[in-house]
Amino acid sequence: MSDTTAAAPVLELRDVSKSFGPVVALRSGSLRVDAGSIHALIGENGAGKSTLVKVVAGVHRRDSGTFDLGGESVDFSSTAESKQAGVAVIYQEPTLFPDLSVTENIFMGRQPLARGRRIDRPAMTAEAERLFSRLGVRIDPRRPAAGLSIADQQIIEIAKAISLDARLLVMDEPTAALSGVEVDRLFAVARSLRDEGRALVFISHRFDEVFALADTVTVMRDGSYIDTRRIEETSPSELVSLMVGRDVDDLFPKVPAEIGAPVLEVRGLTKAGVFHDIDLVVRAGEIVGLAGLVGAGRSEVARAVFGVDSYDSGSVSLSGRDIKAHDPRSAIRAGMAFIPEDRRKQGLVIDSSVSRNVAGVIRRSIAKAGLITASMENRAAGPWAGRLEVKTNALDMNAATMSGGNQQKVVIAKWLATDPQLLIIDEPTRGIDVGTKAEVHRLLSELAGQGLAILMISSELPEVLGMADRVLVLCEGRLTAELDRADATPEAVMHAATHHLETTA
Repeated sequence: MSDTTAAAPVLELRDVSKSFGPVVALRSGSLRVDAGSIHALIGENGAGKSTLVKVVAGVHRRDSGTFDLGGESVDFSSTAESKQAGVAVIYQEPTLFPDLSVTENIFMGRQPLARGRRIDRPAMTAEAERLFSRLGVRIDPRRPAAGLSIADQQIIEIAKAISLDARLLVMDEPTAALSGVEVDRLFAVARSLRDEGRALVFISHRFDEVFALADTVTVMRDGSYIDTRRIEETSPSELVSLMVGRDVDDLFPKVPAEIGAPVLEVRGLTKAGVFHDIDLVVRAGEIVGLAGLVGAGRSEVARAVFGVDSYDSGSVSLSGRDIKAHDPRSAIRAGMAFIPEDRRKQGLVIDSSVSRNVAGVIRRSIAKAGLITASMENRAAGPWAGRLEVKTNALDMNAATMSGGNQQKVVIAKWLATDPQLLIIDEPTRGIDVGTKAEVHRLLSELAGQGLAILMISSELPEVLGMADRVLVLCEGRLTAELDRADATPEAVMHAATHHLETTA
């Protein structure tokens, strides 16, 4: 083996891109991981981390760029090819076969055979025991996988990877569902694998874990590589700045509005294992941004407030009127509107016309003798479609054929037609082009100026900072900060979202 080959990194990606139709998920992803190291990969939601990992795992094929594994160029067309080449991905929630034993899950599809081509179960069990002993964990290889904790399931996936002699292990948000003790055990296993000379990629939003485990960290932003730092040569503040890296002042139209009386009041809202003791207020004319990382519980809180999901304790009121729990009709009658995160599956009847979608929530109010005609729907929908500048030649156009931006406008028009007091909007500009984003932002600002109370959930930090009068930050189901517009800097929000802000406003 030549010196060049010996010095080659286990994994090297250079300027890798990946698009899905018009949506660019990865612009220029680069990552170098050496043997015997743990390399953290961080970035905001939508930074391109998951797409990069899926290219490595063989889920997606890159559009351009170079992809080398052990110094050789590769282009996986399937996850099977990736595994065969020595790549293993450990996800947040592994997918084991629950009715099979631990051992059977480890050796699925490659069981050792004894005489007569019968599966050699004693040999298989003995090898599983050796793997767990090597990892320093105690798991009974004979027990069924059903009922195992997430932490144990992850260890089983790692044991499977070692049995396959994987040289690269990617751990994608592995600690999100683990307790402190389970995290410590996982980190001990990761360090032992590093000391064996394996290469590990660790994806996490938690800076304390990144600094406790990783040797090196790479930052991504907006689908592109930003920088790589040695852990001992950087700090959480520097990484936050690299992750954010944008000036939001000129990107979002924000018209000052007069803030009025409280409209939405949420007190002590709790759902076990999801969110805890949520207190929030949204006033007339105010846009309140709900920020946080994936899994923080933002959408779950919004769905509970609107009544789509249940909650265990707490209260929701609108303009002083208590809203019945788990009852969206009660919320709508009180003056609440909710635009969900997934507009195609939850916000639209995708195979229906624009007019039918817009008139959908107010059908009872426009019906005559219980009947609704297409002309009635058109008369009700026309003004709202016009106000939002929905680009369609006719109100009977099928919503499925429209652009993402126009679909979002139709959903907004549908709910504005109810004349709400409060608008809850989850991911208002996800998947739409920059020009339409500006239109949606301008509309939200105008609505707030007219006295509408708005609770906006967004994974795009610039959107939150550019549009919100106040920012509430969630981390692991708890409110960790309440920041006025003047105090809501990218660093302050990201620190609160990653447990680095210990006091709340």
